[in-house]
Amino acid sequence: MRVFVIAGEASGDKLGAALMAGLRQHAPDVTFQGIGGDRMIEQGLHSLFPMDEISIMGITEILSQYRALKARIRQTADAVIAANPDVLVTIDLPEFGLRVARLVKEQGDIRTVHYVAPTVWAWRPGRARKMAAHIDQVLALFPFEPPYMESAGMRCDFVGHPVVTDPVANAQEVAEFRARHSLTDAPLALILPGSRRSEVSRLMPIFAQVVARLHAKRPDLCFVLPVAPNVAGMVADAIKGWPVEPVIVEPSRDGLAAKRAAFAAADVALAASGTVSLELAANGTPMVIAYDMNWISRLLIGRMLRVDTVTLVNLVSDTRTVPEFIGANCLPDPIATAVLDALAHPQDQKAAMALTMQRLGQGGPPPGERAALAVLDGLTEKRGRT
Repeated sequence: MRVFVIAGEASGDKLGAALMAGLRQHAPDVTFQGIGGDRMIEQGLHSLFPMDEISIMGITEILSQYRALKARIRQTADAVIAANPDVLVTIDLPEFGLRVARLVKEQGDIRTVHYVAPTVWAWRPGRARKMAAHIDQVLALFPFEPPYMESAGMRCDFVGHPVVTDPVANAQEVAEFRARHSLTDAPLALILPGSRRSEVSRLMPIFAQVVARLHAKRPDLCFVLPVAPNVAGMVADAIKGWPVEPVIVEPSRDGLAAKRAAFAAADVALAASGTVSLELAANGTPMVIAYDMNWISRLLIGRMLRVDTVTLVNLVSDTRTVPEFIGANCLPDPIATAVLDALAHPQDQKAAMALTMQRLGQGGPPPGERAALAVLDGLTEKRGRT
C-alpha cells in the first residue's frame, strides 16, 4: 500500500505522524511519500522538501511568496502523479493541500482524503461544495462536522480530536509547580492572550484591565501566563504596569511539563478564542473566552458568521456554558465579572467540558488509529465500486 501524505504546519505534522502510525499498525506493508515535519519523518517519511516552506499564514505573506508557493504546489502534484499512490492525504493547510488535490484529480483518479474539515459550519459554507470536486473523503475532528461535508457530496468520518490523547499533569506535578512558584493553596487564574503578535497587542491592554479588576475584588488570586516564545517580549513589556506580578511560563524555556502543570493547577482561565479552550477542557479548567479584532474584521466576520458561539466547548457540548466576549463585547468590566462567576460556580462548565471530551473521543481508540481505519475503509469502498 502506497500513501502520499502532505502536512504544512506543526499541528498537521502531529496529526500526520499519528495517522502514519495507525496505518502501519493496520497495514504493515504501507510505504509513505510526501511532505512533513520531524514527527512524520520519525514515522518513516522522506519529505519532498522542508515543511516550513509551505507554513505560511496570512494574505500578505501568501501574496508575497505566491510564485514560490505555486511552484511547490505544481512540484508536489507532479510527485503525487508520478508516485501513483493508493491514496493522497492532505492535512489541514487547505491553501496548499486542496490545490495539490485539484491538480492531481485533473490528471487521474487517485483517491483523495483531506484531514481536518474546514469550518464551513461557522462561515463560508460554499467551501465544502468546491472541495467536493476534488476530495473524495474528509476526516473530521468534531462530531458535528460530517453532515456539512456529506451534504456537499463527500464521505466524511469523525475520527476524534488529538486533544484527547495529549498528556495532562498529575497531582504531584501540580503540587511541584505550585511549590516551585510559592503559590501554596492560592486560587490561580490563567491569562492566555494568544500566540500571534496581533492577538497579544490587541488583547493584552484589555486583559490588563481585567486583571486589575480581579485583583481589586480578589487580592488572594494569583495569575499565571503561559506564553509562546515569539510573543514573550511583548508580554513582558505589557505586564510592567500590572498591580500584581504574574508567574510567566514559557514552554520553550521551562518545558512543556510546566505548561501542562499550569493548566492543571488553574482554577479559572481568561483565554483568547481558539483551540486553547479544548486544552482547558481537557484539564477541567473553567474559562472565559475573549477576542477582539480591527473594525473591518469585526464587520466582515460578523456578517459571515453562521453560529451564535465561536467557543469549541460550547459547540461540541451543545451548551452555552462558557461565556464569551467577542469584538465590540470584549470589555473589561463584564469579562472580569464572568471570570469571578466562573471561579465561584464552575459546576456547569465542568459538566460541559467532560461531555466535550467524551464527544471528542476520550476513552476510545486514539484519533490517529481511527483516522487510519477510516482511510483503509475508504479504499475498500472505492475498490468495491470499481
